[in-house]
Amino acid sequence: MKVYFIGAGPGDPELLTIKGKRILEQAQVVIYAGSLVNKALLQYASPEAEVYNSAGMHLDEMVEVMVRAVRDGKMVARLHTGDPSLYGAIQEQMAALEEHNIPYEVVPGVSSFLAAAASLRLEFTQPGGTQTVIISRLSGRTPVPEKERLGDLARHKASLCLFLSVHKIEEVVSQLREGYPADTPVAVVYKASWPEEVVIRGTLETIAELVKEKGIERTALVIVGECLAPKGERSRLYDPAFSHGYRRGSSG
Repeated sequence: MKVYFIGAGPGDPELLTIKGKRILEQAQVVIYAGSLVNKALLQYASPEAEVYNSAGMHLDEMVEVMVRAVRDGKMVARLHTGDPSLYGAIQEQMAALEEHNIPYEVVPGVSSFLAAAASLRLEFTQPGGTQTVIISRLSGRTPVPEKERLGDLARHKASLCLFLSVHKIEEVVSQLREGYPADTPVAVVYKASWPEEVVIRGTLETIAELVKEKGIERTALVIVGECLAPKGERSRLYDPAFSHGYRRGSSG
């Protein structure tokens, strides 16, 4: 038996992966991040499973539950929001399990920045536009290295996805204006893929006021860049004149 760190997806229970669902159904112990993970996902858990909400637990308590369960021959499903590799705080949990010689596996999930893109019907990397996506956040209780300041990242003018930053939207805008022009499109997606999802569109000049009007202060992504206003250039991949390993184009 082992511990499975499962990316629970952005909120919609149907966006849990098939593998994640299978493990959740089989697990005798389930630990979920109750402050972020949609409780509807617990419908896939066994009625006999021990269920823990990690929102009120500290690291040592969680590790104790995991270690005890695995040593008792039980499978543990540890549910994290989105994909656990992004702001999931799993590194410290994995390190603790290694200290106890407890086996574990990470099951990737659909990140909220991808669910937000689906809701916005956008492509982050577009022909004729940026080919780069930057995922970051504003510095808070967890500091951000000085070299990764939003003002410096903004100078790349890439597609930018900000987690954990909407509560300081005015500061976000102030730093982004160091690189992006004022008319740069911005979208804020609250609870992407949840029934209560809210999408706000604006520009760097207007988005702060729009967000304050809606009273959104958490659980939202800030997406910035020309990807929100596509130029409509076609991809070469599907151009009839373009040849590749699976198709010979009309140009030879």
